[in-house]
Amino acid sequence: MPHSAPGLRSSLVVVFLASLLCGCHATGRKTIAVVPKATSHLFWVSVQAGAMAAGKQLNVDVLWNGPATETEYARQVQIVDSMIARQVDGLAVAAQDRTTLNASLDRAAAAHIPVTVFDSGVDSKNYLTFVATDNYKAGEMAARKLAELLHGKGKIAMMMHMPGSKSTGDREAGFEHIIPKESPGIQIVAREYSMSDRSKAMDATENFLTAWPDLEGIFASSEPSAVGVALALKSRGAAGKVKVVGVDAGADLVQDLKDGSIDALVVQDPFRMGFEAVKTLVDKLKGINPPKEIDLKATVVTKDDLAKPVVKALLFPDVQQYLK
Repeated sequence: MPHSAPGLRSSLVVVFLASLLCGCHATGRKTIAVVPKATSHLFWVSVQAGAMAAGKQLNVDVLWNGPATETEYARQVQIVDSMIARQVDGLAVAAQDRTTLNASLDRAAAAHIPVTVFDSGVDSKNYLTFVATDNYKAGEMAARKLAELLHGKGKIAMMMHMPGSKSTGDREAGFEHIIPKESPGIQIVAREYSMSDRSKAMDATENFLTAWPDLEGIFASSEPSAVGVALALKSRGAAGKVKVVGVDAGADLVQDLKDGSIDALVVQDPFRMGFEAVKTLVDKLKGINPPKEIDLKATVVTKDDLAKPVVKALLFPDVQQYLK
């Protein structure tokens, strides 16, 4: 018996170290990591609430972590790689750029961690499913609405988001496809990137208005782009004179819609996006293979639609219920 004690102690040490390495699984609950493009816009707060709601309903732990802004590429890679090293059970990620995370997704595949890509696509094939709005169609919807507002003629500008972003790039491509095809009387005279910064969008819009005093419409492909456009129009006294269609929603944009600074918003469902991203991974862990793509439909919202209960629920999900 005296010789068995050291062996017993060694076994206990091994078990203890193993428990530290597998800290994510110590409770017996599965852990899903969710990494957004950024955490600073209301869109991502709604995604987080949806992810947390799924965690609560499906009895899994949700780890939420992302860079502050959508231009911190290295920071997003660092966060994703840390989740892989932590050996989470599943990983949901909204890629800032279609290629930057490819190596990280390869590492997740090698570690047998299922990955759901949401909101914005990637070039990598190492993912389980893609949950997103059909952004190309969202761009087409925006083009048709702006053409309707302009009665099919006039000069317009595009306030784009940032190079490399798959989701907003698809919106912009859809918009540019439909305008010349269905409304040849409309001319796109200027394009600029906001770089996910409302101040830059405001400055660029000021430049549009200076260079093209007869500008009649603007398409803004993201929340910060649309907010910046509205700010510029209000500062120049052009709100309501230049027709604006934006994508996404938030308190500022809804107010702009109410006061006429923006004429229409193509609205996504970020709460459901976060929920579905987590659910696909939980399904996979239970042996259920989710579809390769889950398309969440966009909705065109005008001022007259704001009183509709279905629109209120879409624009103002009860995020605090899940983020306490």
